[in-house]
Amino acid sequence: MHTREEKLAAFGRLLDIMDTLRVKCPWNAAQTMDSIRPMTEEEVYELSDTILEGDRQGTAKEIGDLLYHMVFYACIGEEEGAFDIADCLQKICDKMVFRHPHVFGPDAGKPTSAKEIADTWELVKAKEKGGNKTVMGGIPKAMPAILKALSMQEKARGCGFDWEKKEDVWAKVAEEYKEVSEAPADELEGEFGDLLFAVINAARLYGVDPEAALNRSSEKFRRRFNYVEAETLKKGRRLSEMTLSQMDALWNEAKEKGL
Repeated sequence: MHTREEKLAAFGRLLDIMDTLRVKCPWNAAQTMDSIRPMTEEEVYELSDTILEGDRQGTAKEIGDLLYHMVFYACIGEEEGAFDIADCLQKICDKMVFRHPHVFGPDAGKPTSAKEIADTWELVKAKEKGGNKTVMGGIPKAMPAILKALSMQEKARGCGFDWEKKEDVWAKVAEEYKEVSEAPADELEGEFGDLLFAVINAARLYGVDPEAALNRSSEKFRRRFNYVEAETLKKGRRLSEMTLSQMDALWNEAKEKGL
C-alpha cells in the first residue's frame, strides 16, 4: 500500500491533469456540469457492478473514474467562481465531524454500538446547520424507485420509526398482497406500489439489498431465457412457434443445468 505522501501526490497529479485537459483538450474544455452528469450516473452504476462482482481491481478503476468526475465538477465550479475542490473537501470533513459526536465531540471515547449510531443518525443530521429541513428532504425525486424506497425506510429507521421485530413485517406484506388481489383496475398501480414498498422493507429488515437481489434474479431469468431461445433455434424453430409447455420444458432444463 502507498504512504500518505504518495496518496496526496497522486491526488495532486489528478488535479494537474484535470487543469491541463481543461485548457488543451477541446472535448474536456467544452464540457459543463450538465453535460457530464449523465456520464457520472453511468460511472456510479459501473462502480456498483464491480462491488457486486467482488472485482477489487475493477473497483479501484471505477473509483478512479468517479474521482475524475468529482474533480471535473470542482474544476468547473472554480472556473465559475462558485467553489473549488478544497471547499468540497472541507464541507464533507465538517459534516463527518459534526455527525460523529461519539468520535470527535464531547462524547468521544464513550462506549457505543453501531446500532446506537444508526438508530440516532437522522436525529443528529436534523441538527446540522444548512442541512435538509425535513428527514426525507435529501432524497432525490429522480432516484430509482427501489433505491428511493430503501433510502426512505432507512431514514425513517434512523428516527426510530421502524418495526420492533423484523418478523412483524410479514403481516404488512400479507395485508398489501390482499389489497392488490382485491383492488379494482383503477387502483392497481397504487396497490402494487404499496406491496412492492412492503417487500423492499422486508428485504431491508432481513439484511438483503433489494436492488442486488432483484438484479440477481433478473440475470438468472436472462440466463434461463437465453437457454430456451438457443435450444429453440437449434431445433430450427422460432420462439413464436413454440407452445408454452414446450418452452416450460426447456426452462426446467436450464434450471437443472444450474443456469
